[in-house]
Amino acid sequence: MYILILLLFIIIIYGPQLWTKQILTQYSQPRDDFPGTGGELARHLLDRLNLSTVPVQLTELGDHYDPIQKVVRLSQANLEGKSLTAVVTAAHEVGHAIQDQIGYQPLQQRTQLVKFAQSAEKLGAILMVMIPIVALVIKIPAASILMFLGGLASLGTAALVHLVTLPVEWDASFKRALPLLAKGQYINVKDQRAAKLILTACALTYVAASLASLLNLWNWLKFLRR
Repeated sequence: MYILILLLFIIIIYGPQLWTKQILTQYSQPRDDFPGTGGELARHLLDRLNLSTVPVQLTELGDHYDPIQKVVRLSQANLEGKSLTAVVTAAHEVGHAIQDQIGYQPLQQRTQLVKFAQSAEKLGAILMVMIPIVALVIKIPAASILMFLGGLASLGTAALVHLVTLPVEWDASFKRALPLLAKGQYINVKDQRAAKLILTACALTYVAASLASLLNLWNWLKFLRR
């Protein structure tokens, strides 16, 4: 029973991450029939959608759209590659730029929540580290309990942000990117099924990140129980 529970736990935590990586890798092979790279498609789509002021930049931090600096950032493989993964991922990030352009409220809410979560995570980590010190020096159980609850809530915001992000990612994938790719005939009909898998993988990246955040929180709890 314990082995089954452990296996289920591993599948839940790492399953989405492994599936996402496998899908993105599967369709990352260069395609001679694509006229341009992912970066070139992103630039073309942005210009076509009256978003010419939004630059497309190289990043080492993972493909994303920055709503603060108004920038589409792509990894080197997707910026310079002529693969289905590169093209579809580029369209997905352009989908976020479209959301920003039209004032899509969930994107704005996520942006504010991300700012809060970054500060909360730092505070949470500090509080969690200070719990044993406070308990030893002050010797007031209530103080350590309050700090524990504060740290717990702060670290939990990371998981919350990623879960809140999922609807925003789904909208960028299937209401923005896929119609752009299909109606503009940037990919053929045969590739549309694979494109849907890639777009799903882009969205599930945040589910995997949320589960990883929960695992991080669990590690903190185990550390404090020692």
